[in-house]
Amino acid sequence: MSTIREIKRKKLIEEVKSLSPFELKDKLIELALKSERKGTNVLLNAGRGNPNWTAATPRQAFFTLGQFAVEETQRTWCDGDLAGMPHNTGIYNRFKLYYDKHKDAPGIELLNNIIEYGIDIHNFDKDNWVFELVDGIIGDNYPLPDRMLTHIEIVVRDYLINEMGGSPNSDKHQIFAVEGGTAAMCYIFDSLEANRLLCPGDKIALLVPIFTPYLDIPELPRYNFEVVNIYASEFNEEGRHTWQYPKEELDKLGDKDIKLACIVNPSNPPSVAINEESMEYIKKIVEKNNPNLMIVTDDVYGTFCDKFKSLMVTMPYNTIGVYSYSKYFGVTGWRLGVIALAEDNVFDKLIAELNEEDKDIVDERYSTMSTEPEKIPFIDRMVADSRQVALNHTAGLSTPQQVQMAIFSIFSLLDKEDKYKEQTKNICKRRKELLDENLIGLPMKNDIYSTNYYNKYDLLVWAKFKYGEEFVEYLKRERSAIEFLFELAEKYGIVLLNGDGFKGPTWSIRVSLANLTDDQYITIGKGINELFDEYAKEWKEFRW
Repeated sequence: MSTIREIKRKKLIEEVKSLSPFELKDKLIELALKSERKGTNVLLNAGRGNPNWTAATPRQAFFTLGQFAVEETQRTWCDGDLAGMPHNTGIYNRFKLYYDKHKDAPGIELLNNIIEYGIDIHNFDKDNWVFELVDGIIGDNYPLPDRMLTHIEIVVRDYLINEMGGSPNSDKHQIFAVEGGTAAMCYIFDSLEANRLLCPGDKIALLVPIFTPYLDIPELPRYNFEVVNIYASEFNEEGRHTWQYPKEELDKLGDKDIKLACIVNPSNPPSVAINEESMEYIKKIVEKNNPNLMIVTDDVYGTFCDKFKSLMVTMPYNTIGVYSYSKYFGVTGWRLGVIALAEDNVFDKLIAELNEEDKDIVDERYSTMSTEPEKIPFIDRMVADSRQVALNHTAGLSTPQQVQMAIFSIFSLLDKEDKYKEQTKNICKRRKELLDENLIGLPMKNDIYSTNYYNKYDLLVWAKFKYGEEFVEYLKRERSAIEFLFELAEKYGIVLLNGDGFKGPTWSIRVSLANLTDDQYITIGKGINELFDEYAKEWKEFRW
């Protein structure tokens, strides 16, 4: 290897080593765009997690409901562009007349079934249920209750518990509708701090690899948490990552000084769900050694897994569940997410056990909400904290967003054959197969716990499979994964993310299987393979 290239390599690594994967992605896109402008390649950005599909029929139902709702407002007052507000009395019967008259309206059959679902399954009052949907989609009132509209919370809970592997009949979770999973993260950490459940310098655990904000938030000056990483470092008999957690790693959760554990399940970027054995082991460790452990589980990819169960249903007492509709339904721009917390939970218990000084400070914070602030549940404190408490009366996700969330939820519940779900899962599986087929020398791996939404490749594992241990040592000594990603962008116009930015193996790379066309994953596979072969060719020359 030439001295000049060695200097350039070290300089490059030094310049970008402190960047997050998403900051690095921007640098890679710049290089890939240069390649595209030269006419050499087309930019293929597989660093994004945004899917390239959308759920059409629930959107049709939403917009058809909107048209009915506007007509309802015009019944009470109509003067050109000016209309009134919808009225409750008789609104169900008026919808049925509208349904009979507009049988060809897009999505109206689904809309009718959604309304009947609430009546048949939950015995909703017909007028109250339809009025909540109509008034919600018009958006003429503040959300009331501010945590979530009454009927919509019930049907969203149905969906969430069903997808998280729970039993709807025995579930007692309360739901807080929020502006996507990102807002959920912010609200949870803010409220944990505001209620003295976490204080600066406290010890928390992160099950890694993990979505980078969970790595970054604990380092903010306002938190400055001590972080214990729990690594998904298990290998199978072939020497490949399973992305599961060995027992000796999970044993760390037994440390009583660890107050909070954050988990993305299925993981990001490996996109693999925690297996049943590990789920049981986590439960055993926590119950025996650290019963006051608070857990946050972010389960946005759970719907893509053939076999999934969330900690929010296996350990409801300890766990806050976070879920976003963005990936499954293709609604990133809608900002639809929820926080779920069981009625009986460790968070409320720990608040009740605060020392008198902390209890006085916390009670004063919420004193404008109630004459008995100590009785306010943690989930309602999150609602208030989301608006700095002073604006609690205007808290809550916008009502049209909540209506769209309800429509997506019941659409999924009515799909008894999981037709839509299988379509989305098959898209990811097919793309993974196309990618793997072109990564010559890396055996394809089937895993019942994998969602296939992303794939994470450890290039050192591939190097060992394809060329042996000597090539692995050469890569570690003379090359870097960052260099590989930069050359991939510059030579092939392919943008991927570095796995070590998610606290994964140093030589791992993440490919999103959700956002490009099938044939483009063939191109990506070939590009990765060709560049890897270039490295191998140089290694062989280097040897001699």
